[in-house]
Amino acid sequence: MSLELKDLVHVRYMVGDVPAAVAFYTTHLGFTVRTDAAPAFADVVRGRLRLLLSGPASSAGRPMPDGAVPGPGGWNRIHLLVDDLPAEVARLRAAGLTFRNDIVSGPGGHQILLQDPSGNAIELFQPAA
Repeated sequence: MSLELKDLVHVRYMVGDVPAAVAFYTTHLGFTVRTDAAPAFADVVRGRLRLLLSGPASSAGRPMPDGAVPGPGGWNRIHLLVDDLPAEVARLRAAGLTFRNDIVSGPGGHQILLQDPSGNAIELFQPAA
């Protein structure tokens, strides 16, 4: 059963290369393609998360009135739960993916920041037992 748009949580990431972003999220993080209008835009879905991947040619990439141009990167991020963080990190490192840091531990669990091809952060998180 597919969910309707109103049932999904929507997050937009600006990306430099839409096809590369689609390949990253579908190959490594279990997303499926919902819409592909590359090179301008695509959206991918994982569970109830709809991730909108907007390239420079998309309407979301248009300059603001002050001339600022939306771009990828920054520190806002999606947060994906994993069952075995060390195993997931090993799998993704073996695939040649880039991390911003090493696994850190806190009272709520363990986390690490994965980076997509455009520099957007994805937090992989394993809750404390």
